[in-house]
Amino acid sequence: MGISKWIGGFLGFMTGGPLGALWGFVMGWLYEKGMEQRSLGGDSEGYSYQTDSSSGSYGSSYEDRYGSAGVNMGDRNSFLFSILVLASYIIRADGKVMHSEMEHVRSFLRTNFGNDALQQGEEILRRLFDRQKQMESQLRGSYDDIVMQSCRQIATNLSYGQRLQLLAFMAGIVRADGIIDNREVDAMRKVARAMRLNDKEVDSMLNLRDASTSLEAAYKVLEIAQTASDDEVKKAYRRMALKHHPDKVAALGEDVRKAAEKKFQEINAAKDLIYKSRGL
Repeated sequence: MGISKWIGGFLGFMTGGPLGALWGFVMGWLYEKGMEQRSLGGDSEGYSYQTDSSSGSYGSSYEDRYGSAGVNMGDRNSFLFSILVLASYIIRADGKVMHSEMEHVRSFLRTNFGNDALQQGEEILRRLFDRQKQMESQLRGSYDDIVMQSCRQIATNLSYGQRLQLLAFMAGIVRADGIIDNREVDAMRKVARAMRLNDKEVDSMLNLRDASTSLEAAYKVLEIAQTASDDEVKKAYRRMALKHHPDKVAALGEDVRKAAEKKFQEINAAKDLIYKSRGL
């Protein structure tokens, strides 16, 4: 199964910088694995390590499916890899890898991107965990540093709406086991700030899951106090609807847009609960 079936040859802004360094580590391992498979008589297609998008060795179906739909391939592939880099950081923020957190990542990949993404994404995530252990054994805090540098690279190259979608993904990991660990929340806030997002936006995403049943959570989702006036509530909803609209991530592909639609529905649920409580 070639890497091009999920992340293609258009590497976008992760061609260089800290994200590029992490990508190089992952692809180097996949390349070596592919060579080993061929030497053992395995699947010769194995893992294709070739980033020249002009080459026909990358599956044309991937490029046809997304490129012809007006998708920014470089940003899309950088976004997909960023998901896994951030997952590797948030999952291990409490010092352990929980089964529930890995299941959340698997479910997210399978639901939004399909089985190819599930298999490849999980393999890439394992390699990132390996890289984290390797770097931390050599110099404590070194993986933290490269993730923060990656977040600044993301902030420079991805739009506000696209970064908010990454934030929503991280919130799902933090809440995956039903217990919100402060170490993971702190890591999420640190990532958010490096991506030029704020603490209110972190709290908003962390409360999405309860937005349809808890008024307290619903107000946090809309980023306002419960003492806000009716006009302030309406303005807050309009602001949230604008910045979280699924069209904001449409340039990354229909599957990314689909993930954003779920978030948008939860924001609408928060609004509906507040409006009902106020008789609006």
